[in-house]
Amino acid sequence: MSKIFPKSANALPLQIVIFLFVLGSVATAAVTYYSTPKYLRVGYQPVQPVPFDHSLHAGNLGLDCRYCHTSVEKSGTSSVPPAQTCMNCHSIIKPTSPLLEPVRKSFETGEPIPWVKIHQTPDYVFFNHSVHVNRGVSCVECHGKVNEMQVVWHDKSHSMGFCLDCHRQPEKFIRRPENVFDLNSKTVADAEGLEKAHALITDWKVKPPQSCSGCHR
Repeated sequence: MSKIFPKSANALPLQIVIFLFVLGSVATAAVTYYSTPKYLRVGYQPVQPVPFDHSLHAGNLGLDCRYCHTSVEKSGTSSVPPAQTCMNCHSIIKPTSPLLEPVRKSFETGEPIPWVKIHQTPDYVFFNHSVHVNRGVSCVECHGKVNEMQVVWHDKSHSMGFCLDCHRQPEKFIRRPENVFDLNSKTVADAEGLEKAHALITDWKVKPPQSCSGCHR
């Protein structure tokens, strides 16, 4: 047999084992990374460093989403509010609450509060918040009734099918611009009928891409 196979062939079984181990490790890492709650799991509800109650602030108090998420109409991301935004109120309201200590520390030091991301677009997907909200897509369509959540959770799947449902039939999901940030508002289709919604889609030149290049650039 030694005349048929070179001596180096003796190392082949070990090399195969190492290759399979590396391949398995890479596959496991890829599946773990892209199947984490940040991307897929409906109901993902991490503990945050500050217990910010959206049902109180956005619900009972009626704070507009844009007060904290200032860039949502102008950029691809909705932005996380700095401590200064919180302290605009909490320098007067509950200024010594122990629950707000991370906010006060962040305000004093300039170090950002280590919020845990709940919704995170995968690296291979292009998504622009401003394009959607400026064409009548409300926060509630992707994030659910945040104004009723004490602790925000991942309410929608954000899968490709989820996005394509809206891109294929945008008339079922759009609201009038003044209602986009009212999470209790109705879509145009529900409030005024599908015919009116179709007319607005035409007037606003809403043409969501359905090809791969629209979202994978």
